[in-house]
Amino acid sequence: MRIGPPVRTDPRGAGVRRPFFRTRFDIIGIALIATVSAALYAYYSLMSLARFRAGAYDLVIFDQAVRSYSRFGPPISMIKGVHNGFGPGFSVLGDHWSPILATLAPLYWIHDGPETLLVAQAILLALPIPFLWTYTSRTFGGALTAPGARRAAYCVAVAYAVSWPIAETVAFDFHEAAFVPPLTAILLERHQAGRAGHVTLAAALLLLVKEDMGLLVAGLGLFMITRKDGRRLGAAFVAAGVVTAYAASQLLIPRFGGRADYYWAYSALGGDFPSAARHALTHPGDALGLLVNPPVKARTVALLLLPVLFTALFSPVTLAAIPLLAERMLASSFPNWWVPHYHYGAFVVVVVFAGGVDGARRLAGRLNALPGRRRGRRANAAQWWAAPALAAGLASVPFFAFGGLFTPGFHASTERTRAAEHAVAVVPDGARCEAAGNLAPALSGRTETLLWDRTPRWAPWVVADVRQRTFPFVSVNEQSARVRFLLEHGYRLVFREDGYRVLRRS
Repeated sequence: MRIGPPVRTDPRGAGVRRPFFRTRFDIIGIALIATVSAALYAYYSLMSLARFRAGAYDLVIFDQAVRSYSRFGPPISMIKGVHNGFGPGFSVLGDHWSPILATLAPLYWIHDGPETLLVAQAILLALPIPFLWTYTSRTFGGALTAPGARRAAYCVAVAYAVSWPIAETVAFDFHEAAFVPPLTAILLERHQAGRAGHVTLAAALLLLVKEDMGLLVAGLGLFMITRKDGRRLGAAFVAAGVVTAYAASQLLIPRFGGRADYYWAYSALGGDFPSAARHALTHPGDALGLLVNPPVKARTVALLLLPVLFTALFSPVTLAAIPLLAERMLASSFPNWWVPHYHYGAFVVVVVFAGGVDGARRLAGRLNALPGRRRGRRANAAQWWAAPALAAGLASVPFFAFGGLFTPGFHASTERTRAAEHAVAVVPDGARCEAAGNLAPALSGRTETLLWDRTPRWAPWVVADVRQRTFPFVSVNEQSARVRFLLEHGYRLVFREDGYRVLRRS
């Protein structure tokens, strides 16, 4: 099934079925960019794990869940269930509706450990590159010369690869968010090519990534409605997205042992969705104020648009990102949602880049319509956007996570990291242990790992850190006090080196 006629000269590329990898150079070039990007992401993640910069929350949560899937069981995460009061048999489907994680289970038959998740995430985050390249080539290829359009597409591909939302996602261990960029890129490129069946399949898979992906699907539907040939499918996407988001958060998550209100962050508007929606409609000023208060919210949105030089503001594609951004910025709690860190940018990064490409084409069209513009200059107007966008992306690298790659300390093994290696080696395979957040990922693959926190779990082994603050403690002093408490209540010290302590229950 196709959406609209296959018109080759449509500047948006709608209905274009002809493949754009027409030369061997294109195939090699885009494969090289994607491969190098995946290798870079994997190196960053694996080096962080090896140097004990990864965290129990959330890497060990996902590691335990996918391991459980690989053994044909439900996605149980003991560390999540125990720490958050749900019990050791807690399924992560009661935390977030992410059944798509089951697709990673076969990889654990090859290598059983958190390294598998980090490599898989690296590949997933690099997968959008060929689809963004094709999307950009088509978008610029209608009114421009084909070689120039492809050069612009290479700029966009590299700009995406080094963009700060991708860098921050890689730096924050592993999350289900890694599935969203490739699925979104496939959906938008296939929609551009007029393939309704492929578009629907990609949208269906998005709904399996997380409970709020219904908002993204609804946003994509809003974009489709702006086009005459996509209104029916767009309306279906809006309806399906809203219904699925409600069902996943209010029905499915409680069914698997979670709470529908566990991540409710809108108390400034109301105690539940109906009351919050009512307040927002009757007092719109309050809702608008929340979007920019505190000011970090506006800065984060501006940073999201910066890699495409704000041209996404001129494209209806960007409508797809609005529901997810509203979900984050209307929150009055969970400050992590507002900042330009962690993995939240990955949910909309492809939409922003696709919107930026389309917006640049539209702006170029308006500039070309100005009187006195020469024909040759008109042909290259949109391409002139791609090179500055790439320059902006490269210039931002030192200010975000990938900047660490250029510092010797990121790669170096120190006395502290060697002490951590010695500490985790003391714990025998198969033992149950409580581990400090930065040590837990090194133990997750071979022990029953719990988070060392403020509540004694009385596991046979405890691996603690009394030199550097670790989640969820508020200070090193509190961590030292916890170790003293355990030593006074049946534990003995069996290892001590450079701030790390290993205790065994007598």
